[in-house]
Amino acid sequence: MGRISARVEQVPASGIRKFFDIAASMPEVISLGIGEPDFVTPDVIREAGIASLQRGETKYTSNSGTIELRRALAAKLEQLYGVSYNPDNELLITVGVSEALYLALNAILDPGDEVIVPQPSFVAYPAEVILAGGVVAPVPTWFEQDFQVTAAEIEAAVTPRTKALLIGYPNNPTGAVLSRQRLLEIAQVAERHDLLVISDEIYDRLVYGDHQHVCFSSLPGMKDRTILLGGMSKNYAMTGWRIGYAAAPPDLLGAMRKIHQYTIMSAPTTGQAAALAALTDPRAEEAVLAMRASYDRRRRLIVDGLNSIGLTCFEPQGAFYAFPNITASGMDEETFAWTLLEEEKVAVVPGSAFGEAGKGFVRCSYATSLEKIEQALERMHRFLRRHG
Repeated sequence: MGRISARVEQVPASGIRKFFDIAASMPEVISLGIGEPDFVTPDVIREAGIASLQRGETKYTSNSGTIELRRALAAKLEQLYGVSYNPDNELLITVGVSEALYLALNAILDPGDEVIVPQPSFVAYPAEVILAGGVVAPVPTWFEQDFQVTAAEIEAAVTPRTKALLIGYPNNPTGAVLSRQRLLEIAQVAERHDLLVISDEIYDRLVYGDHQHVCFSSLPGMKDRTILLGGMSKNYAMTGWRIGYAAAPPDLLGAMRKIHQYTIMSAPTTGQAAALAALTDPRAEEAVLAMRASYDRRRRLIVDGLNSIGLTCFEPQGAFYAFPNITASGMDEETFAWTLLEEEKVAVVPGSAFGEAGKGFVRCSYATSLEKIEQALERMHRFLRRHG
């Protein structure tokens, strides 16, 4: 009998962290890697956290999070998406969306239950399914279809063991955004096969151009079968504050809260105070819009630049990632990323870190300055001229 559980042994180390631990030790690297805003948390949000500390608010909160924050979150979801949640028993404040995902999967899965996961997907999705005792049923998405999963592709993956569908849009790593019509078709599949839907909407405010984010639980009949995940990290540049949330029907939310009680107790008190300001102060909303406009300028620069140097890239509609095809280099994605790092000091993530469907691609985060993006593109162009 081994010392380490079989579930943990099944889970590989994060392909992102392994790569960037090495990149971080190298001088003069331009990182297009870690999915983290380069902005400092806006002043009004930081000041709210500081004021909370100065008031001596350093104790646990309610397991569910402060009622003030849950009420503010309920109001925000109603305002943005027209979906109504009861702050008393349908909202839970978590330690980032990572904890919310862990709670959701552990609350609903029995050993052997299958979870459909469209890929490429965030690296934690398959790992968390496995750690919860479930089985991943990957569904590939394709460059030719702008990485948009279809209802038919999801339905083809349903088996008698399928318990849930796990989706994340706007998507990490591709930047894809699903239209309302496509989501309605997916909702019909969920209803037809009685599936639960875990919808990770952490990038919900970072959508560009004419595209609009559609909250899955706001679709007709979907609130009762959806666990909605979101948080403050990406939209408000609050990664280090570790505040996320889950919104779900009372029975599902109650099961998640039970696990949360025994593993976490409550999310960071200071972070909750800061999150309250983020959701309620008009200056925080202005900051979100300004950051989104900046990401949009960077998005256009990097996509145009990648296409111009011969790395075909579809236009991402959300989040802050470009996902170019690198097969023109003659290398696979792992070789491309390592060689580019070694020779030109530019860090990107191999697409295979996000599942088999990511092979032949790399993820480039544009959550960095225009100047650094320009420099990275110049270095990549030089790299391709040498290897093309």
